[in-house]
Amino acid sequence: MILEAVASRLGLEKGIDKDDVSVGAVSNTQLIELKVRNLDPELAANIANTIPVVFIERSEALQLGRFSESKAALSQELSRVQADIELTQTAIKAIGSPNTAAEETELGRLQTALAQYRSNYATLLSNYEAIRLAEAQAMDSVIVFQEATVPGDPVLSNTKVNVLLAAAVGAALAIGIAFLVEYLDDTLKSPQDVSRVLGLTTLGTVARMRTKKRNGRSEDELVTTATPRSPVSEAFRTLRTNIQFSSVDKPIRRLLVTSAGPSDGKSITAINLAIVMAQSGQSVILIDTDLRRPVLHKALSLSNDKGITNRLLADPAGDLDGCLLPTGVENLRLLASGPLPPNPSELLGSQRMHKLIEQLEQQADVLIFDSPPVLAVTDAAVLAGQMDGVVLVIAAGGTREDMARRVLAELTQVGAPILGVVLNKVPVGRGGGYGYYYYRHYYADESRQSSSMPET
Repeated sequence: MILEAVASRLGLEKGIDKDDVSVGAVSNTQLIELKVRNLDPELAANIANTIPVVFIERSEALQLGRFSESKAALSQELSRVQADIELTQTAIKAIGSPNTAAEETELGRLQTALAQYRSNYATLLSNYEAIRLAEAQAMDSVIVFQEATVPGDPVLSNTKVNVLLAAAVGAALAIGIAFLVEYLDDTLKSPQDVSRVLGLTTLGTVARMRTKKRNGRSEDELVTTATPRSPVSEAFRTLRTNIQFSSVDKPIRRLLVTSAGPSDGKSITAINLAIVMAQSGQSVILIDTDLRRPVLHKALSLSNDKGITNRLLADPAGDLDGCLLPTGVENLRLLASGPLPPNPSELLGSQRMHKLIEQLEQQADVLIFDSPPVLAVTDAAVLAGQMDGVVLVIAAGGTREDMARRVLAELTQVGAPILGVVLNKVPVGRGGGYGYYYYRHYYADESRQSSSMPET
């Protein structure tokens, strides 16, 4: 069908002989080499340049058709669930304060139904955004690396036997390597993996950002302010919505963001989540409780002279104005870590820290805490018990199943209210993650200095 469409586009009445067209993979690359033979060298070049154009157009059309059906079905279901939510809320308002046992029973039933509708809506919305992300990624899957030029001299092609033999060997090697890599790869790569291994809900999926460095820092760290209409920014807004729906009876006011390892992207997640919450009109304080390798002040280009450690060493009931730094984003302030202490875990678990959190809670609608990775040190576990919710950031294709299970076990042991998982750095990267001892080494080596924000 591709060759017929190419012949029609070029006005070739006799069509194109499929034996004159060959396709093969370039060894050790992701490139595909297209060869066309014809007695007319200019026509051969035109055919070679038109084949990939037609192929890309048809591939995109098929992808869009496949995704559009799924999106339409999910959109219809979202509308239906939203209508159920609105009807249930109207019924609850109509009852108001129950005066009889029957009204009290009906009110309880309606509240239970409302919680279920909201949970279903959050799940459907997450699935809808995942399909949108997959649709965006599928569009640029094939590009033309180098266009064909008109050859100056005739060329002698390889014999059919050599071509077939090379294709067979290459295909066999490619299939074998693919199966081997898949067999050895035990990382979490999808929401289905998260549900199967951890039994947790995926609150959001965030695509891997193409980082550009300027003046020693990444331009894409504050993606929700730099490109507010991008798919990544929309993913953070979806995450915000799902977090709000995750607790119906009690609003989330203290939220801890942590991860298994130092390269999962928890700090970038915490910053952008704080920004979209502030953009929704909530008063937000972003708190850097990573007292070993703080990075939030670098990302926001703010000073780290004053912060948590200064407040814990001073009067806990003292004024916070000098420590709460404006970020340039309306409704968002930062409480930096301050000077690094020799005993972070003891400070974070102290009674003074508990009082400081209560004091901060009087200053904002939401407190978002960026903590060290769970497998690196005990700081996150110390804080988790004081939170209304904990969000675990997992790097798609980077966090191994056994590490994720250990994180879940440690947080569960301290009674942490885990809301769910943020699957970061989608699509999947190859190469497997970091080990537990690397996490320890990463945080223990205080002599290491970085000019740009690490992906914590």
